[in-house]
Formats: sequence, structure tokens, C-alpha cells
Amino acid sequence: MKRFTAEFIGTFALVFAGTGAVVIDQVSGGAITHVGIALTFGLIVLTMIYTFGDISGAHLNPAVTLAFWSARRFPARDLPLYLSSQCLGAFAASALLRFLFPTNELLGATLPTGTEAQSFILEAVLTFLLMLAIFNVSTGAKEKGITAGIAVGSVIALEAMFAGPISGASMNPARSIAPAIISGHLEHLWIYLTAPLLGSLLATVACRCVREPGCCTAKAQNAI
Repeated sequence: MKRFTAEFIGTFALVFAGTGAVVIDQVSGGAITHVGIALTFGLIVLTMIYTFGDISGAHLNPAVTLAFWSARRFPARDLPLYLSSQCLGAFAASALLRFLFPTNELLGATLPTGTEAQSFILEAVLTFLLMLAIFNVSTGAKEKGITAGIAVGSVIALEAMFAGPISGASMNPARSIAPAIISGHLEHLWIYLTAPLLGSLLATVACRCVREPGCCTAKAQNAI
């Protein structure tokens, strides 16, 4: 249960800090700025990887967990508890933000500013690149584990920096579903549930194409 508790706390921290930055930016009249929001998401993921990486792998994201399962690096028996822990952590964070900011309409929910197709493609590509980075920093030389948090956090901050104004740069179904349901804005939620899953699964295929045989199918309990 320690691994599942770690996933709950880690995802709670991710959603609380990340979407909290969005909410506080709105209520403070832009004090955080878009750059600050992107950096917040990247830094909280970096922090949680170093905090819980050796316990649960610090997936913090159902798309990441499912991608590791599809690559045969995560046991199917642990899927239900990992996915539920991540979603429960996200809902707990959004519920706390609703309590703290009861008048905020969106609670940091991800909504497209362009077309749905545009955001779907962006989210799929962003998650593809993120998962490809995660696969490659969690495989190979032992020294990669030391820098994994920096690499993954940097990718998230980078992608949120340039794509956030269009699609929200969620890359994480748990991060999107919790504020959407608690704020009552479900109209575009399907994008942020399906596109990250598609992107992460495509990354599994790409990893097998560019790494040595068996590298991306080696059994491993932890992501990072």
C-alpha cells in the first residue's frame, strides 16, 4: 500500500500545485503568469519524482501507468490501485481548491482555445514526447535515474510553455478529469482522456523502434 499511497500524494501535489497556480493566477490578476504556471507544473513533477520515485515510480499519471503496462514494465494486477490512487489524489486536490476558492469557475480545468481537433492532436503529440522521454530516462545507464526528475520536469515545463495557451497541455487524464468534474465543465473532457492515452501508447511503439531489442519491454516495477 505504500506505493499506492505515494501515487495518491504525488498526484495530489501535482494537481494542487499545478491547477492551483492557474486558479491563483486568475484570482490575482495574472501574478503567476503563463510562464510561472508552466514552471510550476514542471517543478512539482520534478519534486515528486525525487520524493516518491524510489517508492512507486512516481507515475502520477494514468497515461504513464498504462504505457508502462503496455510495454510489459508494469504488472496488470497493480493497474486498478495505481489508476484509482492517481484519480483520488487529483479529486482531493480539486476539492481542496474548490474549498479555498469557491467562486472560481474552472478550477484550472483544461479547455481548448482552438478547435477540438487541434487540441486533440496537440495533446497526443505532447504526451507522446513526454512518454518517450520517460521511457528513455528510466532505461539504461544507472546515472540516468539521478537526472530523470530534471529531464521529465523540463519536458513538462517546456510543453506547457508553448502549447498551454492552445490545448492546456494536460498530458494527464487525472489532472484534467478532477477539475472538470468538480467545476462542472465536461464539454471537452473526452479530448484530455483519449489523446494522452493514444500518445503514450504510441510512445511505446516508438521506443521499441529506436532502442535496442528488449530494452522497452524489460520488466521493471518503477518508472523512474
